[in-house]
Amino acid sequence: MKSLFERLRTRRLASMFILLGTLSVAIVGGSYAAHGVRGQEKQNDSADATPLRVTNSPVVPNEFVKIAKQVGPAVVNINTQTLPKQSTNNRGSRMPHGRVQPNPQNPGDDDDDQQPGQGQGQGNFQDFFNRFFGGQAPDQDGGADDNSVRESLGSGFIVDAKGYIITNNHVVEKADKIYVKLSTDPDTQDLGRPARVIGTDKATDLAVIKIDTNTALPTVKLGNSDSAQVGDWVEAIGSPFALSQTVTAGIISAKNRTIEPGVAGQFQHFIQTDAAINPGNSGGPLLNMNGEVIGVNTAIFTQSAGYQGIGFAMPSNTVAQIYNDLISPSHKVTRGSIGIQFRPGLSGAVNRVYGFKNGVLVQMVTPSGPADKGGIKAGDIITTIDGHPIKDGDDLVNEIASRRPGSTVRLGFLRDGKPGDTTVTIGDRDKVFADAGAQQSQTAPDEKADPGESKLGIVAHEVSPTLATKLHTSGMAVQSVRSGSFADLQGLAPGLVIVRINKHSTGTKEQYDAVVGQLKTGDDVVFEIMDPRNPGAGINYIGGTLQ
Repeated sequence: MKSLFERLRTRRLASMFILLGTLSVAIVGGSYAAHGVRGQEKQNDSADATPLRVTNSPVVPNEFVKIAKQVGPAVVNINTQTLPKQSTNNRGSRMPHGRVQPNPQNPGDDDDDQQPGQGQGQGNFQDFFNRFFGGQAPDQDGGADDNSVRESLGSGFIVDAKGYIITNNHVVEKADKIYVKLSTDPDTQDLGRPARVIGTDKATDLAVIKIDTNTALPTVKLGNSDSAQVGDWVEAIGSPFALSQTVTAGIISAKNRTIEPGVAGQFQHFIQTDAAINPGNSGGPLLNMNGEVIGVNTAIFTQSAGYQGIGFAMPSNTVAQIYNDLISPSHKVTRGSIGIQFRPGLSGAVNRVYGFKNGVLVQMVTPSGPADKGGIKAGDIITTIDGHPIKDGDDLVNEIASRRPGSTVRLGFLRDGKPGDTTVTIGDRDKVFADAGAQQSQTAPDEKADPGESKLGIVAHEVSPTLATKLHTSGMAVQSVRSGSFADLQGLAPGLVIVRINKHSTGTKEQYDAVVGQLKTGDDVVFEIMDPRNPGAGINYIGGTLQ
């Protein structure tokens, strides 16, 4: 199977041959022209031609030139290797997965701060959204050989002279070996310098890696992404298609873009840009005209796996917070939580009936969680945090998640139309999840543990006869998906129906439990999913490797 570079080289050679062929025709034609009419030779005298000379007038460097020279040395090329596994479903490039939207009639539970909602006006956006593009372009000739070492490509930038580098999590995720090549490293150096992972954060798709160095390395400066404006010029530097130190420019097209609905996108509010970004740019810097990094190039919207004028960068203000957490002794991001569930994107009818315009309608309160201890109840409408009004669930999540566990917050709320307030102690989001899961597992101690819940993070039940008739198949309907679980990361959502797992039928609870019960860490898990809202769309295949 030809590599990307072999295919590109073949195309370039073909183009050269076509060009040379064209030139040959032109030369022959010119020869006939030189002989004149009816073969009579004509003198080919060029004594009156003036030789061309190159003008040596200086061109004043523009800001793009200055920034490229200033920042370029701190931008690195990242190569990763994934060693052969027994079985795998991941390619060098993660292509559009066609995430299935949840059933709005049966939302179920999600996480402690937010439930999945329908992407407002997104339609088939996910069908074409190539979020992960750290690897090479998709292989049109088929999948990679599972018995071969798979190599992927990405970018990054040095933020600490001691060798600390920021990139995307998906660039280094699941990699067995990571190599970094500096702009000053010779091209003859095969892969680069070995690097190790310091910490990763899937929620924002950021990672910190480090290379060892005996000398101080060039670094970038982080700018204030909040001060960037739509229409500002920006410059991107990276390694698209392994072409290191490639510079592109454009403008900021929009800010605060959330490109995945529900829990998956609740910590991802991107800068949108039309600066050309392609496979391999992932993890590289987006720079303002002061040469400061205001974003990490993370995602593209594409229908062809290439540049189409819409790219997304994680804002630098978010990057700085995540970086500081990842280099801390814990090497993890700690987010606050108050232990509630709510549904975003409520209709205006709900707001009018319950008497509020802005705020968050609490759907569920985690027993013994921070909000429960503070007196918050299901049906309350949280309207302020420390006296500041909140517009919606995004405001609430961003505000609470940024608080440190153990700190306190004053919540203003409406209950039955009457105002109230209470003080709540912020909890550790991961611990709140763990405690909630432990409480759920203790509710029926005599019952056999549900393997779907413990291994996959799913609570499911057999579909009704009516729904089975509608779908022309039996299956397990997803009731709830635990936030951050394997099922959540793969895109499963309440309301979807699992008809098979790894080609095995899951038409009954017994079949489902038998299949899931045999799964173990490192196994590939592929769900065959149907959406009751659109049974005519047929089966959707999603999956990943169980960690």
